[in-house]
This record gives sequence, structure tokens and C-alpha cells, in this order.
Amino acid sequence: MNGQLLSDEVSARRYVEQIADQVAMDRLEVLIAELLAENQRQNLISRPSEAQVWQRHIADSAQLLRFVPRETSGTWLDLGTGAGFPGMVIAAIEPEREVVLVESRARRVEWLERMAEKLALPLCRAEGKRLELVKPFPARVISARAFAPLPKLLKLSAPFSTKATTYLLPKGRSAAQELESIPAKIRRMFHVEHSLTDAEAGIIVST
Repeated sequence: MNGQLLSDEVSARRYVEQIADQVAMDRLEVLIAELLAENQRQNLISRPSEAQVWQRHIADSAQLLRFVPRETSGTWLDLGTGAGFPGMVIAAIEPEREVVLVESRARRVEWLERMAEKLALPLCRAEGKRLELVKPFPARVISARAFAPLPKLLKLSAPFSTKATTYLLPKGRSAAQELESIPAKIRRMFHVEHSLTDAEAGIIVST
């Protein structure tokens, strides 16, 4: 199933079940229930995507793990995490990994902190400030689903990047176009992978 399009909730949930143990699946079920409840109070996800939460948010986040070997250690930095995608999903599946969620909006930070506590994820923490104000540290993985255009993203994240850092940047249908927007010598460090949740979407991955 790893190479097949996850086109509905059944296939998306089944995909996540293949890479998450039962405890992680239980965490994700709690996350979804809390997400849908909180979405009535603040706009965490679009209302149409509520009916496709496994496909549009959970599996869409979890698929990034196929680019990171399970034994890979180091901090996962998620930029502009919003409601916790992909970072909170990564933390729920791999609770032994340190995950830092960067989100500047106070109400969303409160939500993220509440979820990290409710899901018993002590290594998952939220930085409630703009990325420029976060004290730099070496990140093993940097992800961002809807943070900034690629040139700006690479510039802002540079203090956290090392030679060992893997970038995982879901960019939807603009992935190839955004990659073309950066200088050739930097462009060679990245390539586009197909998303498993949208046939027309791409993920920019560092080579």
C-alpha cells in the first residue's frame, strides 16, 4: 500500500495502522476527537476536511515518516504547525522522539500544549513565538506544511539546519514550481516526492 494513493478514509487509516502501534492509534483517535471538538471553537482545520481527517491530516502527516528511518535520532522541528500537523502526529506515533512545534498564535499554542499533555507526550513541546525568536538548536528533521514560500522558509530555518538535517516540506501542487524558485546550487540539494494523499501534490525532500 505504501505506493498507492490513499484516496479515502479507510485506506488512509489502514496506512497509518501499518506504521503505528495500537497505543499510537489510540492517541490519534483521541487527537481526532479533541480536534473536531476544538474546531467548533477555533478554526484549526477547514470544515470540509473534518470528514476526511484521516486522509487530509493524519495520513498526510504520517507519510513523512517514510523518509526518516525509524532508528534516526535527533529533534524534529515542525514550523508553523497550526493544529499540530505534521508534528503532533509524528510525536503520537514516535513518542520517544523529541518534537518541537513552532506556532505563533496563542490559542493554537494552548491547544498544542493541552494535547501534548493529554496524549502523554513529554518530549513534544510547543514554542509559542515566531521562528526568528526561537533559540537555535540542531534539528535532525525540519518539516513545514504551510509555513512560508520555499526561499523564505530555507532562510528562516537555516540556524537550525546542519549537514545531517532532513527537510520534509509538503507543498501541495506548487512543489515543483517552488523548487524552481531557488538558485540552482541549492535546488540540487532537494527533490520532489509524490504525496500519498493527493495525486497532484508533492513533498520537497532534501537529498
